[in-house]
Amino acid sequence: MQLARLAARTVIGGLFIGHGTQKLMGWFGGPGLEGTDKMMEALQMYPPRRNAIAAGVSEAAGGALLATGLATPLAASSLIGVMTTAIRKVHAPNGVWNSNGGFEFNATLIAALVTLAEAGPGDLSLDHAFGVEKKGTAVALGATALGVAASFATIELGRREAERNAR
Repeated sequence: MQLARLAARTVIGGLFIGHGTQKLMGWFGGPGLEGTDKMMEALQMYPPRRNAIAAGVSEAAGGALLATGLATPLAASSLIGVMTTAIRKVHAPNGVWNSNGGFEFNATLIAALVTLAEAGPGDLSLDHAFGVEKKGTAVALGATALGVAASFATIELGRREAERNAR
Protein backbone atom coordinates (compact mmCIF):
# COMPACT_ATOMS: atom_id res chain seq x y z
CA MET A 1 0.00 0.00 0.00
CA GLN A 2 2.91 2.38 0.63
CA LEU A 3 4.13 2.06 -2.96
CA ALA A 4 0.59 2.52 -4.30
CA ARG A 5 0.19 5.80 -2.41
CA LEU A 6 3.62 6.96 -3.56
CA ALA A 7 2.70 6.10 -7.15
CA ALA A 8 -0.66 7.87 -6.91
CA ARG A 9 0.88 10.97 -5.33
CA THR A 10 3.70 11.07 -7.88
CA VAL A 11 1.51 10.59 -10.95
CA ILE A 12 -1.30 12.91 -9.86
CA GLY A 13 1.06 15.51 -8.40
CA GLY A 14 3.37 15.37 -11.41
CA LEU A 15 0.51 15.88 -13.85
CA PHE A 16 -0.75 18.85 -11.83
CA ILE A 17 2.77 20.33 -11.90
CA GLY A 18 2.58 19.98 -15.68
CA HIS A 19 -0.81 21.68 -15.87
CA GLY A 20 0.32 24.52 -13.63
CA THR A 21 3.46 25.15 -15.66
CA GLN A 22 1.39 25.02 -18.86
CA LYS A 23 -0.68 27.88 -17.46
CA LEU A 24 2.21 29.89 -16.05
CA MET A 25 5.07 29.33 -18.48
CA GLY A 26 3.64 27.71 -21.58
CA TRP A 27 5.53 24.47 -20.95
CA PHE A 28 4.30 21.16 -22.39
CA GLY A 29 2.34 22.93 -25.11
CA GLY A 30 0.39 25.11 -22.69
CA PRO A 31 -0.94 28.60 -23.33
CA GLY A 32 1.38 30.40 -20.88
CA LEU A 33 0.25 33.24 -18.71
CA GLU A 34 -1.06 35.35 -21.59
CA GLY A 35 -3.25 32.52 -22.91
CA THR A 36 -4.41 31.57 -19.42
CA ASP A 37 -5.24 35.22 -18.79
CA LYS A 38 -7.46 35.23 -21.89
CA MET A 39 -9.10 31.98 -20.81
CA MET A 40 -9.88 33.44 -17.39
CA GLU A 41 -11.38 36.52 -19.01
CA ALA A 42 -13.55 34.34 -21.27
CA LEU A 43 -14.72 32.47 -18.16
CA GLN A 44 -15.49 35.80 -16.45
CA MET A 45 -12.94 35.07 -13.73
CA TYR A 46 -12.01 38.64 -12.84
CA PRO A 47 -9.44 39.97 -12.53
CA PRO A 48 -8.18 37.49 -15.11
CA ARG A 49 -4.45 37.91 -14.46
CA ARG A 50 -4.82 37.26 -10.74
CA ASN A 51 -6.93 34.18 -11.41
CA ALA A 52 -4.53 32.92 -14.08
CA ILE A 53 -1.63 33.15 -11.66
CA ALA A 54 -3.67 31.66 -8.80
CA ALA A 55 -4.75 28.67 -10.89
CA GLY A 56 -1.25 28.02 -12.22
CA VAL A 57 0.41 28.35 -8.83
CA SER A 58 -2.26 26.24 -7.13
CA GLU A 59 -1.72 23.45 -9.64
CA ALA A 60 2.08 23.62 -9.77
CA ALA A 61 2.69 24.11 -6.04
CA GLY A 62 -0.17 21.82 -4.98
CA GLY A 63 1.14 19.16 -7.36
CA ALA A 64 4.68 19.48 -6.02
CA LEU A 65 3.48 19.23 -2.42
CA LEU A 66 1.32 16.22 -3.26
CA ALA A 67 4.08 14.43 -5.16
CA THR A 68 6.53 14.82 -2.28
CA GLY A 69 3.91 14.11 0.37
CA LEU A 70 4.48 17.44 2.11
CA ALA A 71 1.51 19.30 3.63
CA THR A 72 -0.66 16.70 1.95
CA PRO A 73 -4.06 17.94 3.20
CA LEU A 74 -3.23 21.48 2.03
CA ALA A 75 -1.99 20.16 -1.32
CA ALA A 76 -5.20 18.16 -1.76
CA SER A 77 -7.27 21.18 -0.78
CA SER A 78 -5.64 23.49 -3.33
CA LEU A 79 -6.09 20.95 -6.11
CA ILE A 80 -9.68 20.18 -5.10
CA GLY A 81 -10.36 23.93 -5.29
CA VAL A 82 -8.97 24.19 -8.82
CA MET A 83 -10.89 21.11 -9.99
CA THR A 84 -14.12 22.31 -8.39
CA THR A 85 -13.74 25.65 -10.17
CA ALA A 86 -13.03 23.88 -13.47
CA ILE A 87 -16.17 21.81 -13.04
CA ARG A 88 -18.31 24.81 -12.16
CA LYS A 89 -16.99 27.22 -14.79
CA VAL A 90 -16.19 24.88 -17.71
CA HIS A 91 -17.32 21.27 -17.51
CA ALA A 92 -20.68 21.05 -15.67
CA PRO A 93 -22.75 22.38 -18.60
CA ASN A 94 -21.36 19.54 -20.75
CA GLY A 95 -22.63 16.77 -18.48
CA VAL A 96 -20.65 13.96 -16.90
CA TRP A 97 -18.67 12.36 -19.68
CA ASN A 98 -15.21 13.58 -20.61
CA SER A 99 -15.83 12.69 -24.27
CA ASN A 100 -18.38 15.52 -24.32
CA GLY A 101 -16.19 17.96 -22.37
CA GLY A 102 -17.86 16.96 -19.11
CA PHE A 103 -16.56 16.74 -15.56
CA GLU A 104 -15.80 13.01 -15.32
CA PHE A 105 -12.01 13.46 -15.18
CA ASN A 106 -12.16 16.35 -12.70
CA ALA A 107 -14.46 14.38 -10.40
CA THR A 108 -12.13 11.39 -10.58
CA LEU A 109 -9.19 13.57 -9.57
CA ILE A 110 -11.17 15.04 -6.67
CA ALA A 111 -12.04 11.51 -5.50
CA ALA A 112 -8.38 10.49 -5.65
CA LEU A 113 -7.31 13.61 -3.75
CA VAL A 114 -9.90 13.04 -1.02
CA THR A 115 -8.73 9.43 -0.75
CA LEU A 116 -5.09 10.51 -0.37
CA ALA A 117 -6.07 13.07 2.26
CA GLU A 118 -7.99 10.42 4.20
CA ALA A 119 -5.37 7.66 3.90
CA GLY A 120 -2.47 10.05 4.40
CA PRO A 121 0.60 10.29 2.17
CA GLY A 122 2.17 7.15 3.64
CA ASP A 123 5.56 6.23 5.03
CA LEU A 124 7.31 7.26 1.80
CA SER A 125 6.51 10.95 2.23
CA LEU A 126 8.02 14.12 3.66
CA ASP A 127 5.05 14.48 6.03
CA HIS A 128 5.93 11.09 7.54
CA ALA A 129 9.68 11.83 7.57
CA PHE A 130 9.07 15.11 9.44
CA GLY A 131 6.55 13.48 11.80
CA VAL A 132 3.69 15.75 10.73
CA GLU A 133 1.54 13.30 8.76
CA LYS A 134 -2.17 14.06 9.08
CA LYS A 135 -4.84 11.66 7.90
CA GLY A 136 -8.35 10.43 8.60
CA THR A 137 -11.92 11.21 7.75
CA ALA A 138 -11.87 14.63 9.43
CA VAL A 139 -8.73 15.61 7.51
CA ALA A 140 -10.27 14.51 4.21
CA LEU A 141 -13.51 16.34 4.93
CA GLY A 142 -11.59 19.45 5.97
CA ALA A 143 -9.44 19.41 2.83
CA THR A 144 -12.54 18.96 0.69
CA ALA A 145 -14.47 21.71 2.45
CA LEU A 146 -11.56 24.14 2.19
CA GLY A 147 -11.08 23.43 -1.52
CA VAL A 148 -14.78 23.77 -2.32
CA ALA A 149 -15.07 26.94 -0.21
CA ALA A 150 -12.06 28.44 -2.01
CA SER A 151 -13.72 27.69 -5.35
CA PHE A 152 -16.98 29.34 -4.30
CA ALA A 153 -15.12 32.37 -2.93
CA THR A 154 -13.01 32.72 -6.08
CA ILE A 155 -16.02 32.57 -8.38
CA GLU A 156 -18.01 34.98 -6.22
CA LEU A 157 -15.13 37.48 -6.07
CA GLY A 158 -14.84 37.24 -9.84
CA ARG A 159 -18.56 37.87 -10.24
CA ARG A 160 -18.38 40.95 -8.00
CA GLU A 161 -15.35 42.26 -9.88
CA ALA A 162 -17.18 41.80 -13.19
CA GLU A 163 -20.13 43.78 -11.82
CA ARG A 164 -17.82 46.61 -10.70
CA ASN A 165 -16.17 46.68 -14.13
CA ALA A 166 -19.57 46.83 -15.84
CA ARG A 167 -20.57 50.02 -14.00
